[in-house]
Amino acid sequence: MLILITYDVNTETPAGRKRLRQVAKTCVNYGQRVQNSVFECVADATQFLLIKDKLVKLIDPSTDSLRFYTLGNNYKGKMEHFGAKQSYDVTAPLIL
Repeated sequence: MLILITYDVNTETPAGRKRLRQVAKTCVNYGQRVQNSVFECVADATQFLLIKDKLVKLIDPSTDSLRFYTLGNNYKGKMEHFGAKQSYDVTAPLIL
């Protein structure tokens, strides 16, 4: 299924900037950055729970925000893109 992850991490303190880097790095490990704080990740239900658990543990819920949108397996008909930075098909074979 496709999961859209969005976050807003308060970066007013050094600890906040560190959390932001950790959240971004974790998201990069599982998906594709489509905007500054927005990632598309393809994962099954078990992987989704793992990703969510890791990210929730990284943020400070009193100052940060984290959202997960599950678009399911038939996500291609639910998305439209306009403008720069065309994304790639995350399910296509990777050719090196």
